[in-house]
Amino acid sequence: MPTTQDLERVLRGAGLRVTRPRLAVLDAVHAQPHGDTEALIVAARSRMGAVSHQAVYDVLRVLTDSGLVRRIQPQGSVARYEARVHDNHHHLVCRVCGDISDVDCATGQAPCLTPPPVDGFVVDEAEVIYWGRCRSCATAPAPATDPSAPGRPSAERGTP
Repeated sequence: MPTTQDLERVLRGAGLRVTRPRLAVLDAVHAQPHGDTEALIVAARSRMGAVSHQAVYDVLRVLTDSGLVRRIQPQGSVARYEARVHDNHHHLVCRVCGDISDVDCATGQAPCLTPPPVDGFVVDEAEVIYWGRCRSCATAPAPATDPSAPGRPSAERGTP
């Protein structure tokens, strides 16, 4: 986990002012990889006391725009945030519980997947989401398939 001084250096290095909300939210993102906004609000409040929802949303936007935080949103999921940036990693998403894990690029170089040539288009990154069941859910029976929301965990679809 980065120290407060590390986080201050990161913010300054991105040309951002160091503020208590930015430190609290950036620390929360480091502590909770793939955390959703609600979890990050709770974590930021535990670090600094009162902070509004809007302040956390604003900080997440600034951190994302500056490249300090990556926003991901697998199909059927709310937005999630992670501090692992500037590499070409991908994600494993459990269809049952919604857990998200990082996985390194399949070939190690960005982009690890190259589409057929399209005139004038230069690919510099590939975003891949692997869907399946995590270790905990793999021993349970597979959930019923809902064609209206193929990637969503069954609990989010409102089915048992």
